[in-house]
This record gives sequence, structure tokens and C-alpha cells, in this order.
Amino acid sequence: MSSSSSAPYALERAIAISAVERACSLTDKVFRNLVTADTVTKKDKSPVTVGDYSAQAVVNAILGSHFPDDPIVGEEDSKDLQKPESESLRNQIFALANEALKNSAAECPAVAEAEASASKSSALAGGDRELTEQELLAAIDRGCAEGGDKGRCWALDPIDGTKGFLRGGQYAVCLGFMVDGKVQVGVMGCPNLPHDASSPKPKEGEFGAGDKRKDLGTLFIAVRGQGAFQRRIEGGEEQKISMRSIQSLSEASFCESVEAGHSSHGTNARIAELLGITAPSVRMDSQAKYASLSRGDGDVYLRLPVGDGSYIEKIWDHAAGSLLVEEAGGRVSDIRGKELNFGVGRTLRDNRGVVASHKDVHAKVIDAVRKALDEEGRGHL
Repeated sequence: MSSSSSAPYALERAIAISAVERACSLTDKVFRNLVTADTVTKKDKSPVTVGDYSAQAVVNAILGSHFPDDPIVGEEDSKDLQKPESESLRNQIFALANEALKNSAAECPAVAEAEASASKSSALAGGDRELTEQELLAAIDRGCAEGGDKGRCWALDPIDGTKGFLRGGQYAVCLGFMVDGKVQVGVMGCPNLPHDASSPKPKEGEFGAGDKRKDLGTLFIAVRGQGAFQRRIEGGEEQKISMRSIQSLSEASFCESVEAGHSSHGTNARIAELLGITAPSVRMDSQAKYASLSRGDGDVYLRLPVGDGSYIEKIWDHAAGSLLVEEAGGRVSDIRGKELNFGVGRTLRDNRGVVASHKDVHAKVIDAVRKALDEEGRGHL
């Protein structure tokens, strides 16, 4: 199943799919060619740098060619990349980006469909020529918008879950489209997530899993009011997905970050106790957690404030994923039960933490979160 060309935001949906597909192909190539057990041992983050910049250049170039007036809130800018000592890195990034952009519309049906809808063609999206260094730097810097609650805006995380990427675990390319501060389209590519939720995920450090398995690489798509879907990244039929319907929270399981610094695992354990949850947590990096929840692989996602709660979430870390869960039957709020506000800039400064669960049990989860924080003396958060 796919969205009708006459449905609201059909063009944005199609272009977002094309952009994320190409970025996922690029990041997967970077992982296969540059990430090894040796780079992980040496804590060499250069593959992430290459992947981040290249993917952001690709996505922003495609968005800019179709929606030149739309601001983009992205994670990267080209300041460090423009330094003389970064010449070798620049050359590597620009070669990867141009290779990803040169695929013809015939190889990318979403672009062909979108261009037909728009009754025009685009040199950038169609790949009629290579982009210059300055054009690619400008594309990266299109991500420096401030966001806000008026008009159209995109939010991009080119590689969400950098440690997962480096360890051969879960990471995601995440793109959200907002109108007047409300997310309307979310597209997320998870190159290491199996198509079948019941299939085992690659283990951390299991390099080469993508070469051995043909069931990895899943694209998730949501448009407000139109439901949530998944399909293979390389194409194919879309399948409607939904959160698991549970009779009691005691049947539920948590979906948590691998990194303890991203959420308070100890508080999560107390919340599980309060809710009667005994199942082991599903741990993974990135917004792939939202994707997993949306198709029933885990039921509750908690990203609770750590320490004094001073960290403020970034909009690109939650825009696409939150809509996906909502369209799959869930609810996403902060720890107070307050709706996430994507209209106050580059961060979710009006919110503290994130809680996602099926809408039928969300209030109970929030109650348990508040009780656990009160017990810790952090009820003021």
C-alpha cells in the first residue's frame, strides 16, 4: 500500500522517502567500507563524520531542489569541514554524496512520481550533473534553520545513534516535516533493523551482518491522519503497522537506550516494578526504538531526564519517531504528560524527557513515572 498522490502531503511524503532511501544506501556503504572492529577499538569516529556530512548533504540537496523555500533544522554544519586540514575528508564526502545523488529518476520511483505530481524536473534530484563543492557545502548548511511555530520546516538527523552505527547495531536516518510546529510527515530508515519484528537483530560488534542477511533494512513512513507503514528500504509493498494491543501493562516490555547516559535505567527499573512489568527490556540505539514500538516490538519507550534534568532534547531526535508511534496507535508526551512542542526552535525546551506507549495505557505509565521520580526526590522535573 502507498499514499495516494491526491492525499495531503503526498509530494512531501514521496520526496522524503527518496531522500531517506538514498541516505540509507550511503550510510550503509560507509559502514561496510569504513567501520571495522579496529575502528571501534580505537574509538575512531571518522566513519560517523563521513556518514553524517554525506547523508545531510544528500537529503538537504534533494529537499532543496523540490522545496527551495523550506527551512531545514539539521544536526550538522560545514564549519569544520571547510578548514584546510579537512580537504581529504571533504573530497571523500563529496564523492559519496554525488554518487548517491546521481541515481536516475527511473531508479528511484518516488522521485519520478513526485516530479510528475509537481509537473517539473530537477537537476539536483534527477542527478543530471555533479554538484560542486560549494553547492554541497551550501546543502549541508541548509540545516542551520532555527525552526519555529510558523510555516513549513524539516527536521533531519542524518545518523541518529552514532554509537550504534559504529558498533554494527541500530541507527536510523530520520526526517520529519512540520507545519506550524506540528509534525505532519515522518520517514525513518533503519538499515540494520529486520523486516520482521520477530527476527533477531544484529548483535553489537557483529560486523558483516548486512552481507550475510537479506532481511535487514526497513523504512518506516507516517503521515498525520493516514496511518503508519513499513517496507524494505530498497523498495516493495508497504505494510500497515500498529502498536501491540495489550490487556495489562504486566504483559508489556520496555524499549530503552543502550547508553545509560541517555536515560535513567535505574528509574526505568522502578517504573517497571510499579507497572508490574517483568519482561526484559529491548535495548537499542537511535529512533529505531520508536520504529520498534510502532510495530509491536516493545511497548513502552522511556527517555527520562538524567541527573538534574538539565539536558534539553533536540527536535530532530524525536520528530519522525513520535509521529510514527502516534499513527500506529500510541501517544508520545514528556514526563508530565505534556505534548511534545516542536514549534519553539531547535530543541524541545518546553518539555522534559519523553514517554511513548499505547494511548490506552499512557496515563498509567505517566503516573508511574511521576511516582518513581518523586521517590528519588526529582519530582520537580
